[in-house]
Amino acid sequence: MTLEGIHHITAVTGDAPQNVEFYAGLLGLRLVKKSVNQDDPTVYHLFYADEVGSHGSDLTFFEYPHARRGEAGAGMVYRVVWRVGSADALDFWADRLGAAGVASDRTDGRLLFHDPEGLELELAAAETDDEPLIADHPEIPAELALQGFDSVRAYALDFEQSRSFLQGTMLFAPAGESAYESRGEERGSFYVYDRTDRTGIGGAGTIHHVAWASPMDEHEAWRERVAAAGMRPTPVIDRFYFRSIYFREPSGVLFEIATIGPGFAVDEPLEHLGEKIALPPAFEHLRAQVEPQLTPLPNPRRTAVG
Repeated sequence: MTLEGIHHITAVTGDAPQNVEFYAGLLGLRLVKKSVNQDDPTVYHLFYADEVGSHGSDLTFFEYPHARRGEAGAGMVYRVVWRVGSADALDFWADRLGAAGVASDRTDGRLLFHDPEGLELELAAAETDDEPLIADHPEIPAELALQGFDSVRAYALDFEQSRSFLQGTMLFAPAGESAYESRGEERGSFYVYDRTDRTGIGGAGTIHHVAWASPMDEHEAWRERVAAAGMRPTPVIDRFYFRSIYFREPSGVLFEIATIGPGFAVDEPLEHLGEKIALPPAFEHLRAQVEPQLTPLPNPRRTAVG
């Protein structure tokens, strides 16, 4: 029983239109689902991913309009790292970001930059046998596009307290003094710690949680395994597009274990993902109340193709 690396990463934005323009318009990800936060259906839950919404490529955002800027600290993931295929891809992205007024820092096969709300993002020219998870975009050649998640970096006061849980319960493999790899039969990704004494403040530009990918038939067993380790997971929650359990790992980072499937095409045709507001069946009766409260959004894919 192994997890298939990162399933998705969820962050917070205070400005959904700007968020769409940056992640779908500039970075070239596909907006594969435009839905609502199922714990607070008055706000958006936006999902960006590859062309088909694969686990391992899915960065999601809750929008709390005009939310104050947050600051990452101990017990929070603070950086998202995507894979790209080559040093040429890093050159392309440095130029593309620069032309859009986004500063970046190039070091050792990596390119570090920030989104408009300060969230740390990085591209890594990584060698891997994992399938590239790519979205189509008319301005971004496929060989230069983002290829899915490589890793996340988290802050901790003392990451040693998480070692036995990550290795013994989550079955992550050590990959350095403060790094671990979650690898299944099809793909994997890394979880890396940096030490800090800083206390974090949630808000726009911060990461809410990181989710790890479980095959559907192993999900309940993962809940039992986490509970046996004393982490007090939630019951299984049916999110319609996947099923979830949540808990905090010993360093305080909010983890989710999410199922691979059913997927984002259960209620929309694949070719039209993300074009309309999609509400799971349990929330459909709220549509007339919810839709007027949601911020109008641009469609950068439609704009890009004319």
